[in-house]
Amino acid sequence: MCSPVSYKVGVVLAWFRKKNALTLADLTPDMLPSHIGFIMDGNGRWAKKRGLARTMGHVAGAKVFRKIVKACEARGIRSATFYAFSTENWKRPQEEVDAIMNLLRDYLKESLADFKSENIRTKFIGDRAPLAADIVALIEEAEAETAHKTGLTLNIALNYGGRHELVLAARDLARQVLDGKLSPQDITEQRISDALDTVGQPDPDLIVRPSGEFRTSNFLLWQSAYAEYVFMDVLWPDFTEEHLDRAILQYAQRNRRFGGV
Repeated sequence: MCSPVSYKVGVVLAWFRKKNALTLADLTPDMLPSHIGFIMDGNGRWAKKRGLARTMGHVAGAKVFRKIVKACEARGIRSATFYAFSTENWKRPQEEVDAIMNLLRDYLKESLADFKSENIRTKFIGDRAPLAADIVALIEEAEAETAHKTGLTLNIALNYGGRHELVLAARDLARQVLDGKLSPQDITEQRISDALDTVGQPDPDLIVRPSGEFRTSNFLLWQSAYAEYVFMDVLWPDFTEEHLDRAILQYAQRNRRFGGV
């Protein structure tokens, strides 16, 4: 049987679909995704289309990132994860990697002041070991400065890969077994979830990928098992709050069964 909440949501959606008039203002809090993941893609192609260096695309994309973070907070989203730099992105030209890291430095310095008035908690997921010491120090400062915030939890996926995250989790659980702190039978789905970077947060309900590509690109592989995907034919630097709202509306009209009927 449907829960009372599910039934209510179903009735509301059926009525609005019939009227063909569903807008963001019509959505109740339980119809919003609690966690949205963003695969920020298309910065290089955006720059190339304009005859600019790829690094300029990343500059433009960083500005959009700031706007969409605040837009998520304004819409009552509880968690948002942005794919900023993958474990595979080190293969890019060194000039481009350096530019991305310098943008990250600038963002971290600015965000300590810019987000101070915002009720946004900043966390970083991914392997920090290969990052420069000054970047790691800025990351730790940003996390410490915002740890008390109670609004949006902003996850920035940096040197992140879903497979790598699972490998690190498996190693951690294996060490606990070897140390006698855990038996193999104790390893459950929840144990694995608790060993991941997003521990304590809800799994993403919605993952948005602009740029016209149709890939998951090693992003939140475990956590996105039941996420709804919205793919958009717009490059990330052109992504707007209107695109965000369209993605949320698509999510709200999906029938999420989680393997049931």
